[in-house]
Amino acid sequence: MQNNNNGNESETAQKTIFVVDDSDTNLSVAKEALKEQYRVLTLPSAVKMFALLEKIIPDLILLDIEMPEIDGFMSLQKLKENASWAEIPVIFLTSMTDADIEVRGFQLGVVDFITKPFSAPVLRNRIKTHLNIDELIRDRTSQLQQRTVQLQNLQNATIFSFADMVENRDKETGGHVERTSIYIKILADAMSESGVYATEIGEWDMDLFVSSARLHDVGKIAISDTILNKPGKLTDEEYAIMKTHTTEGEYIIDKITSRTDDMEFLHNAKLFAGYHHERWDGKGYPHGLEGTDIPLQGRIMAIADVYDALVSERPYKKSFTPEEAVNIIMENVGTQFDPLIADVFYVTRDQFKAVKV
Repeated sequence: MQNNNNGNESETAQKTIFVVDDSDTNLSVAKEALKEQYRVLTLPSAVKMFALLEKIIPDLILLDIEMPEIDGFMSLQKLKENASWAEIPVIFLTSMTDADIEVRGFQLGVVDFITKPFSAPVLRNRIKTHLNIDELIRDRTSQLQQRTVQLQNLQNATIFSFADMVENRDKETGGHVERTSIYIKILADAMSESGVYATEIGEWDMDLFVSSARLHDVGKIAISDTILNKPGKLTDEEYAIMKTHTTEGEYIIDKITSRTDDMEFLHNAKLFAGYHHERWDGKGYPHGLEGTDIPLQGRIMAIADVYDALVSERPYKKSFTPEEAVNIIMENVGTQFDPLIADVFYVTRDQFKAVKV
């Protein structure tokens, strides 16, 4: 809310009150009652109020119900629909005492009613009470937001450390976790903008979604160093063991899930871990799912993971150029990769190429 601190004034004098009423008498009485404690701006109509709201955000609005053009109910609804105004406490001024009026007002979000004609002491006490409540709510909300940010930072730090620990065991994939998480963000943002699976993506917390992608290879912690860091091509038996990093990842995340209630983050992490080696044609592993039966997280990660593997050098293969990697992926659209996601990947290929970690 607006702060008009002059240094010598009391805390309440810093508060701005809008009084909106089509009666000059009511405006005069309200201003006289409040002017010593608050900055009072009187407005003869809701139209004038909305014009002033573009310049000044008050700490509280006293709003008449019966007004021409836009009445109190319509005004309140319009206030609540605007994110900049929705949290302003509104008290209705009314000469009506109908219970239905009160029910409708509270349903729309009014915090109180003051019956006209009102007395100065009642007006001052009601306003003081609601400003104190509003300030308390804002303080508590701010504290909760700070704690949420702190917990999110702690969670991210833990995830980064865990993912780094896993990645550091694999001597040949440095930077893979961070690069794939960037690719995931590029794809998800572009899919949302272009309308590809936008409904499903729109339900995700994108920060949690991207962060959870860092755990897609967490199951590699269960793979022996001998296999994980073998300089040459794996035998069929070794490859079968390597493929278990998907189910091992699911198992690890299930164990974590049983000890926490952060379901969205871990739900995404499990789907990334367990399904990023599935194929669109059903010939992938470990579940052998086909098409859209594969969770969307797995279908997105499949492209990000393969692209990074293609452009990265390994002891058993050279690195492909970004252009070559794009061609290889597009040649496998409809067999290995979801065609819709692959189309988005192709559009964003220059963004992929620009990623350097």
